[in-house]
Amino acid sequence: MSFRHQYVIGDLQGCYAAYLQLLKTLDFDPTQDKLWFAGDLVARGEDSLNTLRHVKALCEQGAAATVLGNHDLNLIAVWRGAAKLKNKDKTAPIFAADDCDELLEWLRRQPILAYPDEHTVLVHAGIPPHWSIEAAAGYAQQLEAQLQSNLNQLDQLLPNLYSKEADEWHAGIEGFTKMRAIANYFTRMRLCKQDGLLEFSFSAGLDEAMPTDFLPWFEWQVPRTRKILFGHWAALKGEIDLPHARALDGGCVWGNYLLAYRLGDGKVITSSAQCPSP
Repeated sequence: MSFRHQYVIGDLQGCYAAYLQLLKTLDFDPTQDKLWFAGDLVARGEDSLNTLRHVKALCEQGAAATVLGNHDLNLIAVWRGAAKLKNKDKTAPIFAADDCDELLEWLRRQPILAYPDEHTVLVHAGIPPHWSIEAAAGYAQQLEAQLQSNLNQLDQLLPNLYSKEADEWHAGIEGFTKMRAIANYFTRMRLCKQDGLLEFSFSAGLDEAMPTDFLPWFEWQVPRTRKILFGHWAALKGEIDLPHARALDGGCVWGNYLLAYRLGDGKVITSSAQCPSP
C-alpha cells in the first residue's frame, strides 16, 4: 500500500497532549498516512494509558507501527512481576485498567527492529558498530521470539534482561546473557567502544566529557546500507542528522518537544505542546 506521507516519531513517553497536538500539526489522516514510533511509548508523561491505547488502535488499523524501547520492556516486566514500578514512571493507571492484559499482550508482540522504507531501519537506541544491519535484524528476531513466546518462557526471560554491568559480546555468547546483551544494544545504548562494549552511566549531551575510549555509537565510522533512525537519547534533542543515523527523541518529557521525521524528504516537524514536567 502506498501512503500520502509516512512519519517516524521519537519517544512519546506518555506525553499524550503533545502527541495529539503533533498529529494535528501533521494533518495526520489514518486512511492516507502512516506513523512509525521509535519506542518508549510510555513512562514519565502525563497519560501513558491513553497514549498506549491510541498507538495500539492505529497499529491495528495499519496506520502505524512501533518498535520496543527500554521503558516498554520495563512495562512488560512490571506487568509480569519481574520488576517493580519505578517512582518516576506514571504508568500505574495502565495496570489498573480493565484492558491492561490486552494492552500488554499486544505490546510484547511488537518488533525490536523495523524497516520503514527501503532506505531506513528503525530501532529504539541504535545499532552497535560491530554489527551489520543484517546481523542486527537477526538478533532482533531472536529477542522478539523470546518476548512473544508463552508466558512461562517470558517469565524466565524478563528477570534476566537486567544488569548494571554490560555483557561483553563474543562469538560464544548464548542463552539469557545473549538476550540481555541484545536488549541492551537495541534499547539502552548510548556510548560504546569500537568493539561494542557498552557504557550505561552517560546520558548527557555530546559536549560533555565522556569516559575514555567510549564514543556515541553513531560516531564510529561504519559503512551502512540504510540510515538508522533512533530515539532514546533525549539530551541530543533530535539534532543529530548524519548520512547513516538520525536522532528522533526531541526530549518532550523534559520540557522540549516531540519530533516527527518525514520519510522521503527528511522534513522535521515538531509539536507545539510540551509535556508537563515529570
